[in-house]
Amino acid sequence: MNRYRVTPGSDLDLRSLDPADSAAFEGAKKEGRKLASNLNARLEILQEVLYAENRHKVLIVLQAMDTGGKDGTIRHVFDGTNPQGVTVASFKKPTTEEMAHDYLWRVHARTPKRGEITIFNRSHYEDVLVVRVHDLVPEEVWGRRYEHINQFEKRLADEGTTILKFFLHISKDEQKARLQDRLDIQEKNWKFAAGDLDERKLWDDYLDAYQDALERTSTEWAPWYVVPADRKWYRNLMISEVLVETLESLEMRYPDPEPGLDSIIIE
Repeated sequence: MNRYRVTPGSDLDLRSLDPADSAAFEGAKKEGRKLASNLNARLEILQEVLYAENRHKVLIVLQAMDTGGKDGTIRHVFDGTNPQGVTVASFKKPTTEEMAHDYLWRVHARTPKRGEITIFNRSHYEDVLVVRVHDLVPEEVWGRRYEHINQFEKRLADEGTTILKFFLHISKDEQKARLQDRLDIQEKNWKFAAGDLDERKLWDDYLDAYQDALERTSTEWAPWYVVPADRKWYRNLMISEVLVETLESLEMRYPDPEPGLDSIIIE
């Protein structure tokens, strides 16, 4: 997965990265799905140990263009994990209460507790993406937020949070196909909003905004991964690989049992 990790301080050209790339796995789609299933089983165990040990905190950030697959990633990658220890925070248009505070206020309140994995479905990065593309605040305001975000994430990391950030990279053609599915398949009609087409017209502006955000906020303590996402099975496989590898690196273990359990007889 290092091939998809954004090296801190490096230049990035999103337009040169293939959203349909699958070069990190040599097998076929069927084999990739089987491996992803095996990784999911491993993730279930690791998440249980994380919850039981109650020492580490894990934050996962998912960002993507519309139809990029954030919901699908959550549904498939975390299938079978214990909802008691996995939460999803979805950040939509700020409420009046949230607007009365600084833009990171609502985000900090949703960061994970010890023993917990929290998944951000969209995140604080909307404040250097949407606000930039739609010119909601001046450049001098959103321009200084990159450093705010780096400092915010450094604080979380220093206090024991492991942070992984994934940009689900899809092509404009794939977005068109997925939007068309939402029109053509009755069960998906509810997902379609006319405003999605207005956002699609801003594709290049969003790509520029994402490129700057990824370049300026991929750090050693909170790395970005640009995951090719045109192939859903490959997207799920790559993210699962990173999660399992990262959790295993934490060297977690179940807490020691109470003394004397071997002498207890339940009648």
